[in-house]
Amino acid sequence: MRTQVGIVGAGPAGLMLSHLLHLEGIDSIILENRSRSYIEGRIRAGLIEHWARDVLIETGVGERLQRESLFHHGVNFCFDGALHHIDFQKLVGKGVTVYGQQEVIKDLVARRLADGGQILFDVSDVAVHDLTGSSPRISFNHGDKAQEIACDFIGGCDGFHGVCRPSIPDGVLTTYDREYPFGWVGILSESPPADDELIYAYHERGFALYTMRSPSLARLYVQCAYDDNIANWPDRRIWD
Repeated sequence: MRTQVGIVGAGPAGLMLSHLLHLEGIDSIILENRSRSYIEGRIRAGLIEHWARDVLIETGVGERLQRESLFHHGVNFCFDGALHHIDFQKLVGKGVTVYGQQEVIKDLVARRLADGGQILFDVSDVAVHDLTGSSPRISFNHGDKAQEIACDFIGGCDGFHGVCRPSIPDGVLTTYDREYPFGWVGILSESPPADDELIYAYHERGFALYTMRSPSLARLYVQCAYDDNIANWPDRRIWD
């Protein structure tokens, strides 16, 4: 197989990269180790910054976002037992949009396939080769068959734990890491929003965040010990 840009990972970065390249007349192939149904149903991030919302709309993949998303004019901080509202619109004339990452994925996948883009799902054993040469390659298995893509560039959009980052030669990347002595319990609740906008809460028992994914899905985060285990958080404790 041959393409101009081989892209590893069909997350928001890989799909958007492929879409932007297509708009400039540049061919690409995306490799994804999960199924289409998996990436379109996986709950992850849900808050989109103003500039990113603009890019989705301006490049033709924001129609459903404009129709179904929740636009927030600001955010709430809670401390000393009181809410304090920060009005983004008043301060900088911008806001943020709540629209689940899985919804962005659905929109981008649908657009790439409608435009004739190539996305290979359920691939395995992905490896990148000759990164520093003029003819990089990506090898992988798809449909129980070993295959290879020859390309001009490789887009490593497979995240921190993917195959591309550790394949970069030594001495090229500088990594900065800071570990904090606490963790988070992430909670997805099928319940209507308790407030119109996000609440970042500072409390004597730790930090908590109230956010949402839709008018019927709440996303909550509670600070916990760094070595805590989800087994210590049954539904009853969460509700309490």
